[in-house]
Amino acid sequence: MGIWCAAAGLTQAPAAASGGQVLSAPSGGIALEQGHGFAGDLACRPCHQDKFTTYLATAHHRTSRLPDATSIAGSFTRGEDVMTTFNPELTFQMDSHDGHFYQTAIVKKNGRTSKHTEEIDLVIGSATKGQTYLYWKQNSLFELPVSYWTQLGRWVNSPGYVDGSADFGRPVVPRCLECHAAKFQPVTSSPSENRYNRDDFVLGISCERCHGPAMGHVAGHSASPAGSIADKALPPLGLSRDQQVEVCAQCHGGAGQAIAPAFSFRPGANLSDYVRLQQPDATDRLDVHGNQAILLERSRCFRDSAEMTCSTCHDVHSVERPAADYSARCLGCHRVDQCGMVRKRGARIASNCIDCHMPVQRSNKLVLDADNQRLQANVRNHWIRIYQNASLP
Repeated sequence: MGIWCAAAGLTQAPAAASGGQVLSAPSGGIALEQGHGFAGDLACRPCHQDKFTTYLATAHHRTSRLPDATSIAGSFTRGEDVMTTFNPELTFQMDSHDGHFYQTAIVKKNGRTSKHTEEIDLVIGSATKGQTYLYWKQNSLFELPVSYWTQLGRWVNSPGYVDGSADFGRPVVPRCLECHAAKFQPVTSSPSENRYNRDDFVLGISCERCHGPAMGHVAGHSASPAGSIADKALPPLGLSRDQQVEVCAQCHGGAGQAIAPAFSFRPGANLSDYVRLQQPDATDRLDVHGNQAILLERSRCFRDSAEMTCSTCHDVHSVERPAADYSARCLGCHRVDQCGMVRKRGARIASNCIDCHMPVQRSNKLVLDADNQRLQANVRNHWIRIYQNASLP
């Protein structure tokens, strides 16, 4: 796995201690894959330099990485490297030395001290909202009990962990990895098993997760001068609207239930053949984070348009802009004077349609325990409509 690309100017680096191969690069490493028609990210760079460069800074690309001083958002500085818990006998210590990073549960009880230490092997999350960390135990992946919460700027209990417990045994199943990496190779066919080939994984969301295997596309352009071949565009270009949305829904449609091996979906295929997503009734209350694709499809804007997709607003090759900037998209179809608030707020209402019609709300899916309280992540609702209690710009 992995290639050297002279055009990219990157060289092969030794396989990391946590497994997998990466390429040395200023951005901290780009994992590559070859085989089964895949060319790897760096094969895209010579022809798509501008998009490739901006893509390196996106949350998609940074959603899983190997651990280093820049990829881990949490602090290892003395005084900021400890997480206390509701249990006065239990604390967690975060340490780093010799380029390795560790979490240690320290239990002091009846005058005795016991410790459990595991190394951070993988970083999951771009830190836009937070990060969680995984460790290898033989060929199995487990979630570490301490995560990082960006809103609070500190270490917290990982989602799903009970405050005051020292649990290192929460398995990471293939469906979880499928939304945070380009590839992991399970060693069993069971969707609930957490056993993988430690030398066969690709971190980050790669170009080909959205565009499909590109080896033929790259080979055709490499063999012929630019513009001399009749090239069929790679997905999602050329796909129907529903198929384009499904490319995003494979991760932004909720956890769902896997019915095919992880990472086997290809753009243009029927997503329902690979994962069974929640298909709620019209009256069902959906979590703001649970299925963003379904929330969008419930929107009148989507139902009244024959062309609207996720990419109508989002450019996945670039870092997300401030939410208000997307208002220009709204005004492509809507007039300012049609807004019911224009009399109260005036023309400046046009500067921010989003916070009214796609408000940030608390999620019941992304929750954790910290400081003896339940913390919920704030997520922007993708059901575009009128909200009575939305904050005004």
